[in-house]
Amino acid sequence: MADSSFDIVSKLDRQEVDNALSQAAREIATRFDFKGTGASIEWKGEQAIEIVASADDRASAVLSVFQDKLIKRDQSLKILDASDPRQSGQVSKIDIVLKEGITSEDAKKISKLIRDEGPKGVKAQIQGDELRVSSKKRDDLQAVQQLVKSQDYDFAVQFTNYR
Repeated sequence: MADSSFDIVSKLDRQEVDNALSQAAREIATRFDFKGTGASIEWKGEQAIEIVASADDRASAVLSVFQDKLIKRDQSLKILDASDPRQSGQVSKIDIVLKEGITSEDAKKISKLIRDEGPKGVKAQIQGDELRVSSKKRDDLQAVQQLVKSQDYDFAVQFTNYR
């Protein structure tokens, strides 16, 4: 019988992030507590978002609104790498970088975890920015998924290509 396998990846759903950003921008434009603060949130390139407001606390409030919208759209907050509010002239800005992919160090950590604590006969191979896990038994693969989910990594983890 052929081995069963799945991939461990860290990807973001760009469409869902875009929808969350649009919803947050609409809410900021209509909410009373943001009137007159010059608060805005918008894309800044492919993998970055910029928040602008008149004060640090307003910029942080915009970030909070955006995070709420991401949660409602089932996106992990671990995809966000937000800077602290910084003054830029008369306004306060927060830059957010969207994180995607598993670094080789993180892939090695996951691979070592699977080797040390996972069921016997489970193999993990690093393939670029993802990790392929294979085994003869599907139950072992599900045990590995539970093991990886139970860990607290600083990046979002998804499981794809389960076959």
